[in-house]
Amino acid sequence: MKKRLLAILVCVAFAAVALFTTAVWAQKTKSGEVADTLEIFETAVFTKHKKSAVVFPHKKHSVDYKIACTECHHNYKDGKQVWKEGDKVAKCGTCHKSPKKNDGKMLSLYNAFHKNCRDCHKKAKKGPTKCAQCHPKKK
Repeated sequence: MKKRLLAILVCVAFAAVALFTTAVWAQKTKSGEVADTLEIFETAVFTKHKKSAVVFPHKKHSVDYKIACTECHHNYKDGKQVWKEGDKVAKCGTCHKSPKKNDGKMLSLYNAFHKNCRDCHKKAKKGPTKCAQCHPKKK
């Protein structure tokens, strides 16, 4: 009987820790709840990945560095940025459908990621700018 009670208590404690850490490791935004760290891995556009996924510290960028949501999240209509905080966040591959080729109007997904992230890091003179710094070697 004591073993069964102990097993139940351990399970309850484990569940409580899991719930607590999920709540702690998520950021509430006007657009919904966002994990503090995201793994960027667009399988819909890149069917074959040559590099590993990018681990993106969302909270560090949005809270610690105070980078506006619209620096990354956007939606253009008639050439104007109309996305605002609170709007639904779509996966980048929803619009940037081509893996590597720009079509004249829309950047490829590869170029959209690299232009946004790498160019910002170069401008700020901090953050990763080399391939392996964002895409560590696969194990």
